[in-house]
Amino acid sequence: MNIDKFALLSGLYEKTEIEKVELLAFFHNQLSGIEDFTIPDICAWLETLSLAKPNTSRLRKKLLAEKKFVKGRSQDSFRLHKKYQILLENKFPQTNQDNENIETIDSILPKPLYENTRGYIDSLSKQINSSYENCIYDGCAVLMRRLLEVLLILSHEANYIEDQIKDPQGDYQSLVSIINNSISSKTLKLSRNTRECLDSFRKIGNLSAHKIYYNAKKKDIRDIATDYRATIEELLYKSNILK
Repeated sequence: MNIDKFALLSGLYEKTEIEKVELLAFFHNQLSGIEDFTIPDICAWLETLSLAKPNTSRLRKKLLAEKKFVKGRSQDSFRLHKKYQILLENKFPQTNQDNENIETIDSILPKPLYENTRGYIDSLSKQINSSYENCIYDGCAVLMRRLLEVLLILSHEANYIEDQIKDPQGDYQSLVSIINNSISSKTLKLSRNTRECLDSFRKIGNLSAHKIYYNAKKKDIRDIATDYRATIEELLYKSNILK
């Protein structure tokens, strides 16, 4: 369950400030096992939901006075009292279900595009959507690059030209070489828009994967999302996965 769905399920938006903190502390504990949290953590949680940043001094006083919270292990940290953690686990059992289902609202790739393809394409598409929806933009960019590479290789294989993108040892070349071959290939016959966009998807994925001081932003993904969806759809056809 992602944070947006939990917020709606729990009625979080209608709660008081301290009730919001209680619910968010519970959710993040269920999501990642985090017990201790700080005031900056709370501010980041609220910002993710586009909620106003609290007065930190006032919030700290409320946390110290509220019996639902106790001091954490590290300095200036707090944690939800175990009693209230258990009460919320009983109230929202769905947050503690141990499964690998990826929940997504298909913000980058629409479900009808990938749902009847192949298992690994379905999984990558859901991960792309989910990472974007949960503000994991570097992860989203890297996954977008990976799916692009997979479908370019499959497109070459489906058209029996995979040797054009292999090195003398029979291994696939780097993505930049695969893209250059795809652009010039008279067999693939990629559309003009796709040819022009391919390297931009590779670049943003590379920046997120390798550049130390770079962090992808929502706008970085949003700006290329429409062209990316169109490219993935074209490659699904070129690889004969979609007919």
